[in-house]
Amino acid sequence: MAVTEPAPVALPPAHEGILRRQAQRESAARTYARSLPIVPVRARGMTIEGADGRRYLDCLSGAGTLALGHNHPVVLEAIRKVIDSGAPMHVLDLATPVKDAFTTELFATLPRELADDARIQFCGPAGTDAVEAAFKLVRAASGRSGLLAFTGAYHGMTAGALGASGGATDVQVTRLPFPQDYRCPFGTGGERGAEIAARWTENLLDDPKGGVPAPAGMILEPVQGEGGVNPAPDAWLRRMREITRQRSIALIADEVQTGVGRTGAFWAVGHSGIVPDVMVLSKAIGGSLPLAVIVYRSGLDVWQPGAHAGTFRGNQLAMAAGTATLAYVRENRLAERAGTLGARMLARLQALGAEHPSIGDVRGRGLMIGIELVDPEAGPPTVTAESGTAPPADPALAAAVQQECLRRGLIVELGGRHSAVIRLLPPLTLTDEQATAVVDRLADALSAAERSANRRAAAAPTS
Repeated sequence: MAVTEPAPVALPPAHEGILRRQAQRESAARTYARSLPIVPVRARGMTIEGADGRRYLDCLSGAGTLALGHNHPVVLEAIRKVIDSGAPMHVLDLATPVKDAFTTELFATLPRELADDARIQFCGPAGTDAVEAAFKLVRAASGRSGLLAFTGAYHGMTAGALGASGGATDVQVTRLPFPQDYRCPFGTGGERGAEIAARWTENLLDDPKGGVPAPAGMILEPVQGEGGVNPAPDAWLRRMREITRQRSIALIADEVQTGVGRTGAFWAVGHSGIVPDVMVLSKAIGGSLPLAVIVYRSGLDVWQPGAHAGTFRGNQLAMAAGTATLAYVRENRLAERAGTLGARMLARLQALGAEHPSIGDVRGRGLMIGIELVDPEAGPPTVTAESGTAPPADPALAAAVQQECLRRGLIVELGGRHSAVIRLLPPLTLTDEQATAVVDRLADALSAAERSANRRAAAAPTS
């Protein structure tokens, strides 16, 4: 179904003024504000209304934070209940009924083997704080300093988390290959590529001349998000669990973005059936408000009092909103819904790829979807398993598609090694009609961006 482009809307002075003052006052490190120059004033579910009067379908969802979309009634009710009760807003790490309810609901969703023997550490309010806590914990428990992480990873923006992420340069972390199909580092992909990656990891750890510091832990994402929406093969995850268990290395699962039903299972490790030693949780667990925790096996609980703390680790409103969100996702089987609807969207997008050579790959799990855009006319290609070669990524086209999507009232994110992957992270409350509209608008935006690119190429002077 063709999607007609809405007529341009003149920005009112208030809208222009807010954007201008933001550019003048805020740090040059701001990101989303550059590619998404809108001023949200109202939001409900998947819909955002800007100060310019336009409405947008939000497929960013706070980078995966808004499992139930914007201002879901159960979340608002939970927040109002705490405010109206007169409960304290700030309690450090004191016990409260709100915290007790959150912990009880969270433990009810965890892999049973972990929940039966778990401890929880409330951290600073961002996922990167929880990653830092996980690193400190496994180092303290093991007496070792080394860490294992993977190519393409993203674990946050603080120093230790950045050191374990894919863009790090000066690090004390051993980098391991993460299996991919489309751009397999070994040129094979599939089960063979995952097996080679696992064998590489195992041999490196057992090589006395491998140069690997004794590892305290291995951290991985069940689906790499910022790395380009790369799902880890289930068999490979089970192999990583086996490798770490045999060598007494704590396995840390970073479920900051994949958790709370996003991938079609309540926690993404559930697809493979593995039980990690530590789970890093944030984003959706706070029901749209800042909250981050780690849950881990009790045998790792070697903290001394005050060994890890944070002034805002007792966010009562976030715990109440989080309890309501976790319960709603569990009771309404939204993880299963995400799996079903996500598979349907993937199928439509893969069919779209047959019509557009610029779509190199469509991948994902549940409602965590990525579309890698490529330049089929450029070279040199990289080796892949399925087609033999993969054209180079096309970040310019991806950026153009993102802007064409915004013009059509669709907010999408970019990711991947070269920011050439269109990322879709809609709320789990996405309706069938909204899912159709997302794919239609994206298809229309891609066609428009391709036409513009073709016109520019035709107008360029030839040498």
